[in-house]
Amino acid sequence: MTTMILAQMDWDRLGGTFEKAIYETLYMVAVTLVISGVLGLLIGMVLYTTREGGLLANKPVYWVANIVVNVIRPIPFIILISAIGPLTDLLVHTRIGIQAAIVGMVVAATFGAARIVEQNLVTIDPGVIEAAKSMGASPWKIILTVIVPEALGPLILGFTFMFIAIVDMSAMAGYIGAGGLGDFAIVYGYRSFNDAVTWTTVAVIIVIVQIAQIGGNLLAKKVMRR
Repeated sequence: MTTMILAQMDWDRLGGTFEKAIYETLYMVAVTLVISGVLGLLIGMVLYTTREGGLLANKPVYWVANIVVNVIRPIPFIILISAIGPLTDLLVHTRIGIQAAIVGMVVAATFGAARIVEQNLVTIDPGVIEAAKSMGASPWKIILTVIVPEALGPLILGFTFMFIAIVDMSAMAGYIGAGGLGDFAIVYGYRSFNDAVTWTTVAVIIVIVQIAQIGGNLLAKKVMRR
């Protein structure tokens, strides 16, 4: 079935465009994952450590961070891209193209990642942290040598999920001229009534996601065995 679909696609005409679309998708996803991963980890750590009873308990800080995450995270991505237009203009001086899409994807993914980080950190056994406190470890040392290592396996799985969500965002980024596989499928598949193009794109996205999921699962399993 897959071989038949691939054979039906006009590779002479669309092959180069298809390869470019794959590159654009991987580029957007990779840059977004790195930036939003770091920012999401920091915000998630703030949520975890400043909550009531946390290592750095601070009710005002937690309240503000929690409200910001709750407000931004539920906004549909396609609406968020439009809503943060002024911010995108300020950062990359345009509202269209790959760089503009990355800004929107980073904003959306960061707050999603922050909640994932917080949810994984709250599963850490409080006794481990109390033991580190009793040994005189500073809060920052506990964060770096106890909290992060203890939650590393689940965090890897969480960021694997984020990778898949970012691939989904990249498909919608074509609406602002960012290209990628989503735009390719819409322009050369859906609008041209070419099912071979659409299903070839679907197959490639499935392969990308499966590779990421298998890699994330293996890495998380290796970390949790230590």
